[in-house]
Amino acid sequence: MLTSIRGLSAATLSAGLLFAAAPAFAEEAKAESTAETAVVLDTSSLRAAQPVDEARSSNMAEDSDISFSANVALTTEYRFRGVDLSGGEIAIQGGFDLGHSSGLYVGTWASSLDEQTVGYGSTELDLYAGWSGDLTEGLSADVGAIVYIYPDAGPGDFDYYEFYGSLSASIGPASVTGGFAYAPDQDSLGSTDNLYFYTDVGVAIPDTPITINGHVGYTDGFLTFTNNSKAWDYSIGADFAVGPATLTAAYVGVEGDAAVDPLGTFTDDAFVLTLSASF
Repeated sequence: MLTSIRGLSAATLSAGLLFAAAPAFAEEAKAESTAETAVVLDTSSLRAAQPVDEARSSNMAEDSDISFSANVALTTEYRFRGVDLSGGEIAIQGGFDLGHSSGLYVGTWASSLDEQTVGYGSTELDLYAGWSGDLTEGLSADVGAIVYIYPDAGPGDFDYYEFYGSLSASIGPASVTGGFAYAPDQDSLGSTDNLYFYTDVGVAIPDTPITINGHVGYTDGFLTFTNNSKAWDYSIGADFAVGPATLTAAYVGVEGDAAVDPLGTFTDDAFVLTLSASF
């Protein structure tokens, strides 16, 4: 359980369905969440996947081997793999990415945190690098590593790292992504490891700017608010895209036990709105 981890009890990044984008792992990952992500589809899967996936879209000229992109978001809550890391308050997020035509990329993503509730300080900074590209027509892959840094956290071990990978398939207006994020045994995780699996589904409504999204994730390890260190998280929502801007509305939930999170501070379900833009 997360009771003693880094002064709080919270999940690692998500790839999730809340922009965020990540990694959870992003996307998770925050992007994710974030996640990546940072997706805004979770801001969960959307951190192992969240900050990572969205940030990689580039607007550079096709004749350049190097591309640069940026993203910014304002969200009513920062949810990482379903867990609230902003104390129910608005969070400001954003990042930059540098990519190569070979598929290699490096990037950074940051989010404000609720310093009093979460206990990691006021800022999360993610640094990541990896490779993404097409394997066959309609099938792509993404692999990499991400480090979560809390620069103004108090004394103790707070920073941690994890590795992530995903496969994405698209058929017409529908897309499906399945992935994982693995954080090896490290002091900041209470000298244990953490494994996260997730699936994201998106269906674009033809002739409209709307995409319906769904996310399911599963954590097995230290980064949970349950007695058995295992937890499901989920989100369902919709994106409304106009030019570089996207408005995302999602209902987000995660398992939590009353003995670990008695007031539901981190694990109560929530309706989250995110306004994001990529450049």
